[in-house]
Amino acid sequence: MTVAMPESSAGAIAEAARLLRQAAADRRPCSPVRDVLGAGDIAAAYAVQEANTKIRLAEGNRIVGRKVGLTAKAVQQAFNIDQPDSGMLFADMEIPDRDEVPAGLLLQPRVEGEIAFVLHRDLTHERPSVAGIIQAIDFVLPAIEVVDSRIQNWDIQAVDTVADNASSGLYVLGATPRSLRGLDLQLCGMTLEKNGEAVAFGTGLACLGHPLQAVRWLAAAMVRAGRPLAAGDVVLSGALGPSVPVSGGNNVEVRISGVGGAAVSFAREESRQ
Repeated sequence: MTVAMPESSAGAIAEAARLLRQAAADRRPCSPVRDVLGAGDIAAAYAVQEANTKIRLAEGNRIVGRKVGLTAKAVQQAFNIDQPDSGMLFADMEIPDRDEVPAGLLLQPRVEGEIAFVLHRDLTHERPSVAGIIQAIDFVLPAIEVVDSRIQNWDIQAVDTVADNASSGLYVLGATPRSLRGLDLQLCGMTLEKNGEAVAFGTGLACLGHPLQAVRWLAAAMVRAGRPLAAGDVVLSGALGPSVPVSGGNNVEVRISGVGGAAVSFAREESRQ
């Protein structure tokens, strides 16, 4: 997303993009890319994200939606920023509901419970109204976002996570769509279980005060970035509670009141042939 002209050089942007690609390819996290870009250059971080997006598209992948991150005010304050961030969802990032994540696919995964929105209209206005956002939404789904970081030990600041496609990994969508009608997405409760034990809780309030506000922010940001949201896009609107580390052998399930549930398991390393 172009928020300003990057202060970093084109060479620094290319190098940061290369480091993140190499970390993903080698399955070995790299040092923070803020060391290359500068800790405050968010515009350069989005330029890195866009550079790697173009490479993935050239390799034959396709964008199927977007994700919103840093939606909790406490996290924004910790990162010394005043707005969320965004990343691309690619077709190869989706894991079917109640399926298994193959071993070795991720570096240092964590899971979050979220509400996903699926659009049936393009969102092309830089200042969309809440009513316009509601009209553009076809249905909602419960979601598990599996966040990951190509940065060693999750040693990230805002520049690192933005450059790293908003620390994206994979995502799981529940299979039963729900209409927005009658749902209270602001106060809906979320419970995230790991191996049958409740390990995280939250509500829609944690997501910019209301998940629809996260979609509204994203729609405007994507118009400015030249990649507006389109009919059929999936939007992961942000975590409803804290993220939880996972590893091979873990089973994860999310339940969101009024919206439904989704589940995923993680294969053990030794199960690979």
